[in-house]
This record gives sequence, structure tokens and C-alpha cells, in this order.
Amino acid sequence: MKFRKKPVVVEAVQWTGDNLTEVIKFTGRHPSAAHWTEEELEATVKAKGLKIFTLEGPLYASVGDWIIKGVKGECYPCKLDIFKATYEKVEEPNNDGKEDGGLPDVQAGDATRSGSSSECSTVMPR
Repeated sequence: MKFRKKPVVVEAVQWTGDNLTEVIKFTGRHPSAAHWTEEELEATVKAKGLKIFTLEGPLYASVGDWIIKGVKGECYPCKLDIFKATYEKVEEPNNDGKEDGGLPDVQAGDATRSGSSSECSTVMPR
């Protein structure tokens, strides 16, 4: 049997390695890191990696991965090539009222963010 993935709009932010504040704002901070300063978070993630808490358990995001917020508020990392093959940017009116469509030119190092509420969390050492 064959199946087609249902068209679903998701929110996503790309992990650049330098946008931890943006990622935490998107996903929320895991309770285990609640007592850490921003500097401690930055140092821990640079040394040990970015951990995303998913419904299936914690997963690590590599620089260039997209962090996706699913239909139930869950977050998970997605490799750049899979993201580009699976998703396209939703056309939304920009400030001048015209639509701005198409997937952004996603490269490792780019960051794009949409939305901020979440039921997922990120950042905890390995």
C-alpha cells in the first residue's frame, strides 16, 4: 500500500549554532535548565550539543538542522535535505500586502522563525 503525507502547516526555526536564544524562544527552555544563565546555556550547548526533547525522547540537533514544531506542539529536529524535500514555505502576506512565497534559500547558517508558543523544550547537557 502507498500513502501520501497530509498537507500540514508547521512552524520551524533553523539551528545555526549561533541562535540559541531564538531556538529557546521557539521551543521553550527545558525545566532542567531553568536555573542556568544565558552564558551557561551557551557554553553547555557549544560543548555538548543542542538537545531537543521530543515525544519519542531527547534528540540532538546539528548545525543546519531545522527544529520543527508539529501539529500537537511537539518539537523535533529535521535534517536540511529532508526539510527541503518535505516542506515549502507557506505564502503569507508581507508588510506591503503582497504574498511572499517559496522556501527560503536554506543553507547551514541561515535562520528563519515563525511563531513562538510551544509545548516542547530544548537545551540540556548530554
